[in-house]
Amino acid sequence: MSKIFISCALPYANGPCHLGHIRSTYLPADIYARYNRMIGNDVLLVCATDEHGTPIAVKADKENKKPIEISKRYHDMIVRDVESMNISLDNFTRTTDEAHYEIAKNFFKTLYDNDLIYREDIQQLYCPNCNKFLPDRYVEGLCPVCGSEARGDHCEKCGKALDPTELDEPHCITCGTTPVIKDTFQYAFKLSEFEDALKEYIDNNDNLPANVKNYASNWLKEGLNDWILTRDMDWGIPVPLDEAKGKVLYVWIEAFLGYISSASQWSKVSGKKWEEYWNDYVVHFIGKDIIYHHSIFWPGLLKAYGCKLPDMIYAGEFLSLEGEKMSTSKNWVIWIADFVKDYEPDLLRYYLTINAPLNKDSDFSWDDFQRRNNDELADVVGNFLHRTFVFTKKYFDSKIPEYTNPSEEDEEFRKAIAELPDKAGALIADYEFREALLEIFKVAKKGNKYFNDSEPWKAVKEDMAKAANCLYLSNQLAKTLAYTLKPFLPTKADKIAEIMNIDNLDNWNDAKVELPTGHEINKAKPLFKKIEDSEIEAQKEKLKENLKSEEEDTMSDLISIDQFDEVVIKIGQVKEAEKIEKSDKLLKLQVDIGEEKPRQIVAGLAKFYSPEELVDRKVCVVANLQPAKLFGTLSEGMILATGKSGALLSPDEAGEVGERIQ
Repeated sequence: MSKIFISCALPYANGPCHLGHIRSTYLPADIYARYNRMIGNDVLLVCATDEHGTPIAVKADKENKKPIEISKRYHDMIVRDVESMNISLDNFTRTTDEAHYEIAKNFFKTLYDNDLIYREDIQQLYCPNCNKFLPDRYVEGLCPVCGSEARGDHCEKCGKALDPTELDEPHCITCGTTPVIKDTFQYAFKLSEFEDALKEYIDNNDNLPANVKNYASNWLKEGLNDWILTRDMDWGIPVPLDEAKGKVLYVWIEAFLGYISSASQWSKVSGKKWEEYWNDYVVHFIGKDIIYHHSIFWPGLLKAYGCKLPDMIYAGEFLSLEGEKMSTSKNWVIWIADFVKDYEPDLLRYYLTINAPLNKDSDFSWDDFQRRNNDELADVVGNFLHRTFVFTKKYFDSKIPEYTNPSEEDEEFRKAIAELPDKAGALIADYEFREALLEIFKVAKKGNKYFNDSEPWKAVKEDMAKAANCLYLSNQLAKTLAYTLKPFLPTKADKIAEIMNIDNLDNWNDAKVELPTGHEINKAKPLFKKIEDSEIEAQKEKLKENLKSEEEDTMSDLISIDQFDEVVIKIGQVKEAEKIEKSDKLLKLQVDIGEEKPRQIVAGLAKFYSPEELVDRKVCVVANLQPAKLFGTLSEGMILATGKSGALLSPDEAGEVGERIQ
């Protein structure tokens, strides 16, 4: 028997769970945990809410609440969502628990005392309007690598990890002010010292899947820099040093330790030692957006502390929605709480598993969800089970008939049933969850064909032994389906077991043991029902309405005529134009707006116009905008243009330079 430590990536406590959360982390972790418990391994499955990230602080600022109020609200929602999907966590805690604070502080202090964390004088973005240093998530701008909009910690488009000072055109997300760079200090971890050890860990760990290995290897090729572990914030775990007043631990040191603090709290209740599980086999289930955190930063910290490194890091790829990227800000998302109001959670568990392997991006489509439910669960699995149970009751008084004088077809089918637990189990053990479910479905499909070919409704009149063999084997498959489906569809599997009069499905090996002749089953109940077209159309319409209402909400932020009157828009004429070095988006313009000298304005028009095309052109200029530096260049106004096409808003030729637009 092995002891297995399984963790799910800690969810940020700044919103409830949606389909993507379940697909990439909780569901695969639960499938793996349930299977390992069934084969006799001792499993510890833990998680917690990550409550100190800047997203929580940002949301609290926007709602004028305390961060702990925000995190408590969403912790409760996340617990509800996870429980509604039947995720069999052994412990689920919070990173705001006292035990977590103590563990995180001790971890930091140990590394500091061992000279693996040091004070570093750095430059950091500072908002002169908010009068504070800006942690990474408080800054947004353009990615210096790909030019896309990016946050201060990383670019979602190209995946590049960033320092806020690297952003082009940065601005404070609280007030919009362009921040300045000021001297300060933080505490850095000597990650660079562990570069060789981490390369060996990635290169020689055969457990790691290809997407994790490739991502981590590419990162390591660039070389590792030391890693800042603290932030200037009020919200977080205070750095346990007297000289570090006002500084907190960066979430990406203490959030990892949520796995440990959750496990240690479980130990206090269970009386078991979580360390025994960690020291045997550790597997982290995460989303691909945090691969480098878990494959480089976390192992680096563990190596420094002297702990065993994770054996397996399984990273689920992204889930889109109806062919488009999910967006919580645009409400283009399906929340778990909404889904389980209309459908059983097992239907979602099935779809998210069967739809695509975890190592590939996949898409949730309501039409495809309906098709798989109707054609696979209802027509294949449900139909086979229902006919087996009904015919057993009708022709054999709900008792398993005797198996005698089997045909070649009978024995071939019997062999397929007997082999299923080992085949599916080996695939689950190898993290091939979709392939395991496909194997189960394949045998269920074979069962339908066998049932149809045997025609027990005719055989009972002509060859009772043939009918008996058909129902004997069909019941054996039904029982085997209950066991093998348990990790995937726990509620439905239990209902199959209830009909089959099986006490529990705890032991995977029992799937190989045939039910004896004379075993009595209970009355059949429909297990899967078809989803009507009208239901799916209603779901798609609701999704569109959610998106539409979000757009309407955005547009409903109306301003008064007095507010609009504060914006001074003047007619200007471009006198000079040139490209800004190292920027493929920006042009530097000298614009005459009727003042003594032209205004210098930086405009994102380089992709739409050459500098020559703009010279002498009349434009509309926001003239009373606070000056800001964009890409290091002073900008003293804004040219009005559309965002998508870059089309300039040009005045009539009769308009005079310097004239205000009323």
